[in-house]
Amino acid sequence: MDKTLPSLAEAVAGIADGAAVMIGGFGGSGAPIELIHALIDRFLATGSPKNLTVINNNAGNGHVGIAAMIEQGMVAKMICSFPRSADPRVFTEKYLSGEIELELVPQGTLAERIRAGGAGIPAFYTPTGYGTDLAEGKRVEEFDGRHYVMERWLKADVALLKAEAGDTMGNLTYRMAARNFSPIMAMAAERTIVQVSRKLTPGGIDPEAVVTPGIFVDGIVEVAEPQQEEALNRAGAHHP
Repeated sequence: MDKTLPSLAEAVAGIADGAAVMIGGFGGSGAPIELIHALIDRFLATGSPKNLTVINNNAGNGHVGIAAMIEQGMVAKMICSFPRSADPRVFTEKYLSGEIELELVPQGTLAERIRAGGAGIPAFYTPTGYGTDLAEGKRVEEFDGRHYVMERWLKADVALLKAEAGDTMGNLTYRMAARNFSPIMAMAAERTIVQVSRKLTPGGIDPEAVVTPGIFVDGIVEVAEPQQEEALNRAGAHHP
């Protein structure tokens, strides 16, 4: 039952070309920077993984994290709500040159599509997007005099997440707003890998405080002092 992984490199070793990868975070809050950079390092060393579909709330900032993945040419498609955030130059350049595909999803719809994937609900109806380009080609039904658009679930091959604390059985807690998409992504992925700031023994987390149960987690790796995307960008950091 010990789900501890020996290194960041080992944690990302099984991600294949063409995989769908959910990455936690709301901007930099909860972004698993070390896991992302370990995946980039693997790509630079081996040429894999490539042609990834990345699911996140935004398309990265600066030249670190998801933006660095895009800059290295690892990402074929982004599924997100905010492709243009604080410093989206990398995504913008790739998109305008036709090197990356974008599926734009309203934020609440994105969260519900991920939650539906984890709950085994293949589709649901929402009024969001009706009458806009985002509803083009999608089924529309009327309920109680209002039109709703059918949206499909979102699932992934892998989720890369960041948690504040995790025990060796994979039970997790999060720090404040860093919780954001992570609990539902853990449920919607075939394999969930988590970097934790503090690794604890079983019983180290009060059962009443567990947010993500270990049943949804396949591996944890301790990163005692995780980097923050915003701080890296203020320092002008690039990865690699």
